Formats: sequence, structure tokens, C-alpha cells
Amino acid sequence: VMAFEQIPKKDWYSILGADPSADMSDLKQKYQKLILMYHPDKQSTDVPAGTVEECIQKFIEIDQAWKILGNEETKKEYDLQRHEDELRNLGPVDAQVYLEEMSWNKGDCSFFLSCRCGGKYSVSKDEAEEVNLISCDTCSLIIELLHDS
Repeated sequence: VMAFEQIPKKDWYSILGADPSADMSDLKQKYQKLILMYHPDKQSTDVPAGTVEECIQKFIEIDQAWKILGNEETKKEYDLQRHEDELRNLGPVDAQVYLEEMSWNKGDCSFFLSCRCGGKYSVSKDEAEEVNLISCDTCSLIIELLHDS
């Protein structure tokens, strides 16, 4: 059995051929167009079997992409996850920090921490609940936010 981690993460946006900044109606349009194109009933009977398989595979992916991106909740989770993956690829985690160790900025209701480069890491109160990685606003360092379980 393959370990779950090894399965390459699918980019649901590129499956729909959409930009991550696309809005719901745009996503929906793209989904509807693709789902019709790859619908098993829409395939002509004289195409080779392999092609039919591919279309069905694609059809399932498109359907999955829409299940995730077509729902505000799951889309938000996926976007966060995606952002974190991007950060992880960006650079090494410099430190692990508990929220308690960060300072509170009353002005804009955010937590912040100074980076050794002189820049700062900051995260809004709402994001602090969900975000695990925060990048410095000046250099490429990242800190990992640990949550008290």
C-alpha cells in the first residue's frame, strides 16, 4: 500500500483550468464546460478504449475538483493548505513558535514577532487559529506556528 504522503497533491485549480484567484461563478463556468466535454456519455463510440479510460479519469478529477472548490468551506481549507505548501517550498522553517510567544498588536488585531533580519512575521487573530506557517515580510524565512493541543 502506498503511503498517503507520496501521492502527489492535485492542483484542483489547474484541473479546472482556472486561476486560484478566480471567483465562484468563473470556477463554475469552467467546471460545467469541462464536465460536458469529458462526460462518458458524450464520448464517441469509435475512440480507442484507452482514450475512454482517460476521459473517465479526467471526468472524475473534474468532478472532485468541483466538490472541493465549489464549496466555500472546503475551498477555504484547500487554499490554506495550498498556501502552506507554497511556503514550505519557499524556504526552511527558521523557528517554531507558540502563539503565546508572539506579541499582540492592538492596532490591527494581529500577533507579530520580529525576525532576525529586522522584518516581522505577523498573523491576524482569525488566521492564527488556522495558519501554521508564517513568512517574514522582508526576508524568506518562515516560522511555524505551534498550537497548544
